[in-house]
Amino acid sequence: MATGKDRQKQLAREHHERQLQRRIEREQRNKRTAIIGSTVGVVVVVGGIVAAVALLGGGDQPTDASASPSASAPSAPQDTASASPAAQPKPYDAATGTCGYVADTTGGTVKDVGMPPEKVKLKPATKTMTLDTSLGDIVVELDNAKAPCTVNSLQHLADKKFYDGSKCHRLGNEKFPMLQCGDPTAKADGKGQQDGAGGPGYVMVEENLKGAAYKRGVMAMAKTQAPGTTGSQFFLVYGDIGLTPDYTPVGTITKGLDILDKVNKAGVVGDSGDGTGAPKQTVEIKDVTISGKS
Repeated sequence: MATGKDRQKQLAREHHERQLQRRIEREQRNKRTAIIGSTVGVVVVVGGIVAAVALLGGGDQPTDASASPSASAPSAPQDTASASPAAQPKPYDAATGTCGYVADTTGGTVKDVGMPPEKVKLKPATKTMTLDTSLGDIVVELDNAKAPCTVNSLQHLADKKFYDGSKCHRLGNEKFPMLQCGDPTAKADGKGQQDGAGGPGYVMVEENLKGAAYKRGVMAMAKTQAPGTTGSQFFLVYGDIGLTPDYTPVGTITKGLDILDKVNKAGVVGDSGDGTGAPKQTVEIKDVTISGKS
C-alpha cells in the first residue's frame, strides 16, 4: 500500500510531467527554422527541444532524446515560419504548366506580398539571381528547369521587393558551413528569439532532390522537418554539408563565395549552443534581381 509520502511524490511527478508536456507543445508551436546537422550523432535543436539524429546504421529520422544544447551539433536550416500547412502544396504539373502553392496557415511572422503566379515556364533553363548585399554582390545561377516552382517563387519575391532590407540571420562554422537568409523580419543581432520565423505566408513542395548534395557553392531552400514547407528562406553553402536530400538545391553560386568566407571568418554572436548564431559581420540584402531570357 502506498504511503502518504509516496502519494505526494507521485502527484509531484505527474505535475512535473504535465508541465514538461505543455512546455514541449508550446515550444513546438513556436519552433524556429533550423537545418539538420551533418555529423555522426547529430543533435537537432528545434525551439529548445533537443532531438538526436543517428546517421550511422542507416538511421536518418530524428528521435527524441535528452541532451544538453551545449553539447549539440548544428541543427539543419529550417524555415520555421512554415510548419505543416493544412492544404498540401503540389509539384509542377507538366500537363498544365502550373505549380500548386498554398497558404501557410501555421503561424509565423508574415510579410505578405501575395501568392506567386501558378503558371510557370521551364525556359530559360537557367536564370541569374543577383543579391546586392552590404558586402558586395552574390550571384547565383538558378536551375529553372529542375526547380521551376522554387525559381518562380524567388522571381515573385524579388519582383515584390520582399528581401530588400533583410539581414541574413544564421551563420554556421567550418563543420557546418552555411549562411541562412530570407527572413524579412530577422534582427540578426544574436538576441532575436524569433529570427527564422518570418516568411511570405505561403509554402511549396521541395524540388530537384534526386542526388541532391550540399557542397560548396550550392544555394538551397530552408524548410522545417515536414515535407512541403519550403518558403522564402534559403542557405548559401561555403563548404560541404552532409545533409540528407530534403532541401531544394535551387542554384549554384557563381560569384561571392569570397564574401561568405569573410563572413565565416568573422564568426558569430549569440551562439545558440550548437556553434551557429547571428553573423558578427552583418550581411544585409539591399536588393534582389533575377534575369534570364527565354
